[in-house]
Amino acid sequence: MKKLACVLALASAFVSLDAAAWGGDGHRAVGAIADRLLKGTNAEKQIAALLQPGETLQSIANWPDCVKGTYCGPQSPEMVEYTNANPKHSEYHYTDVPFQLEHYHDHGVGTSEHDIVQTLKQAIAVLQGKTDPALNPHKFTKRQALILLTHMVGDIHQPLHVGAAFVSKDGKFVVPKTHAEVDEAAIFDSRGGNNLLLDDERLTRLSDAVIPPGEPKPIREGVPKALTKPFHSYWDSTTVDYAFRRIRTKTPDQFADAAIAGKPAIKANTGDLATWPYQWADDSLVASKIAYGDVVPGKLVPQTSKKGDTYYTFTLEVPDNYPVPSSQVAKEQLIKGGYKLAEVLKAIYG
Repeated sequence: MKKLACVLALASAFVSLDAAAWGGDGHRAVGAIADRLLKGTNAEKQIAALLQPGETLQSIANWPDCVKGTYCGPQSPEMVEYTNANPKHSEYHYTDVPFQLEHYHDHGVGTSEHDIVQTLKQAIAVLQGKTDPALNPHKFTKRQALILLTHMVGDIHQPLHVGAAFVSKDGKFVVPKTHAEVDEAAIFDSRGGNNLLLDDERLTRLSDAVIPPGEPKPIREGVPKALTKPFHSYWDSTTVDYAFRRIRTKTPDQFADAAIAGKPAIKANTGDLATWPYQWADDSLVASKIAYGDVVPGKLVPQTSKKGDTYYTFTLEVPDNYPVPSSQVAKEQLIKGGYKLAEVLKAIYG
């Protein structure tokens, strides 16, 4: 979930902003795929040593979102300890590279020393047993590193958690050369797509296009609808539902089984493990170009938060067939996340 504190809902106009990348089911699906791919490996044994009895990668996949205290119930002592030691933990989940670019570069526009690429590098180094303090500035334990790796590999494959949109005052996507240019007067930060607002009722109607032939259309009469939905929320949760529908699955376990049965062709990562998060980010930038393809920002609208602060939103127009390509991308990225999680853990543990 990217900078959601900056985008507060107007009374009953917005859906809840407590959603997180891929939502609960999406992250569990990524973990479930990896659990299956790691069966019988040394990695499975090493992972079990860091997990509590009964835990799996699937069951811990949402832990880094749960520590935000939003939708998982009371915080455990372990969660409280982690959040106290990591006051910027909510920023570990994303980076904000302009989606038009091809590569993530350290110190580039929208990046930070505690963004998702840097967090993943640290988690990998910790699990590799590297002890140089410079490689682990947040002092993650091995268990924390495993939990973060499990979740963040899912996050980094969500296109809007890497590719960010910056909008000019006249409603055009632009590429700022420095972050200082994002002055909220001439160039605006869309906050990971949260300040780009979709017509949710129209999107719901269009979503019928991803329902497989022969399956009944959902009954919507009498169901209250939000007037608008942040673009980021659409990608966090709605696309997951669509992706599950595409392969006739309803649960993370079913999705994982169907994904593996499909024998997807997943390109392997190469080189030092410390470079893999960069490769994942670059791949997600490719997906983000599809996410923003044929999407047009509209009128700039000033809004007032509950605290009295002014922020700005843009209406967003998407093509009538948008649920079809977006659900396809979500399906591919979820599957890729599961395979990449298994791949990196196998590489770490031999």
